[in-house]
Amino acid sequence: MPYWCMLLRPAEPEDAMAVARVHVRSWQAAYQSLLPDDYLDQLRPEDRAGKYDFTHVDPHKPWTIVAAEEGLIHGFATTAPSREPTDYGELYALYVDPEHWGRGIGTALVSAARIRLSKLGFRNALLWVLAGNVRADRFYRIDGWLPDGQRRTDAMWGVTVDEIRYERGLEAPQIPSPQP
Repeated sequence: MPYWCMLLRPAEPEDAMAVARVHVRSWQAAYQSLLPDDYLDQLRPEDRAGKYDFTHVDPHKPWTIVAAEEGLIHGFATTAPSREPTDYGELYALYVDPEHWGRGIGTALVSAARIRLSKLGFRNALLWVLAGNVRADRFYRIDGWLPDGQRRTDAMWGVTVDEIRYERGLEAPQIPSPQP
């Protein structure tokens, strides 16, 4: 089924376990050759679900949109103001359940994330990609993101990772003109 049959909506508190399942399954598939197998095998949605906060409306905190089809969540994207530089928006996370890769869900989510950041007033955005993640590199380049030369070593979910920063400009959202 094409992505346009997907409902994109803000995450709600009851979505936490479904989002965690997508998050864990995505890590286990996408990072298979990039992180240790024993580490990926021990990841559990139950451990991740309690870390999400889908209750606030504060634009300065992470905000998550989900892609749902017939009530099932197949992907999500999380945005917020960047920690550094502070005049950028940041795509903190974008994950799609591996069973639904290649259906356009990621494209719909990254587009919605860019629109959200633009509506918050950001003219530029950044994101971090795990070094060696060829699939993510290709996906983001197609969407106009480019590495800016910045790298970092970060601890995520108890594992140390090397990441590359990507950035892109954000267009102002196009608002249709009212018809006379």
